[in-house]
Amino acid sequence: MRPGRSTDVDETFLGGKLLIATPSIGDPRFDRTVILMCDHGPEHAMGIILNKPADDLRLPELFEQLGVAGSQPTPDKPVLMGGPVDQDRGFVLHTRDYSTKDATLPVNERIGLTATKDVLEAMASAAPPRRSLLALGYAGWGAGQLEHELAANAWLVAELDEDLVFDTGDADKWPRALDLLGVSPEHLSALSGHA
Repeated sequence: MRPGRSTDVDETFLGGKLLIATPSIGDPRFDRTVILMCDHGPEHAMGIILNKPADDLRLPELFEQLGVAGSQPTPDKPVLMGGPVDQDRGFVLHTRDYSTKDATLPVNERIGLTATKDVLEAMASAAPPRRSLLALGYAGWGAGQLEHELAANAWLVAELDEDLVFDTGDADKWPRALDLLGVSPEHLSALSGHA
């Protein structure tokens, strides 16, 4: 979290919204991705890719590597590749029943983002966040970069759906996110071939 940032959710930009990659994204790292925008302002934007699981890495294995031990068995969930920036760092999206002062970034009224070991220990405790997922790395944009991509129709924007974030299978997140907008993947692919 940046110093001086308010703990309130900023609704001026796309924080708390879903970005859905269109076929015109032009970057294979983001093909068919759904990104939860965690922070967006005039100078930067950052989000977590929600549907790209890491190859052969699950939460229990990562917790073991990091020495995170808890009173409860670690849920056998995938670790996600959250984006190409800072991939050696973990970011946890979680319900806001968990929060750490000065470490949890409010994404919206229901979801927060924490990148400290405290949240991992909470996930392994008897009182974990109600819902959570862990991603390595994040997607980041400089000033005006995301706005340029939006103008080029590389992304669609949808309202956040908490069930999509935490409960939908990775392979189903992109079509389900499109469904939030009433768009079918087949229709979107057909449109991308026309100027």
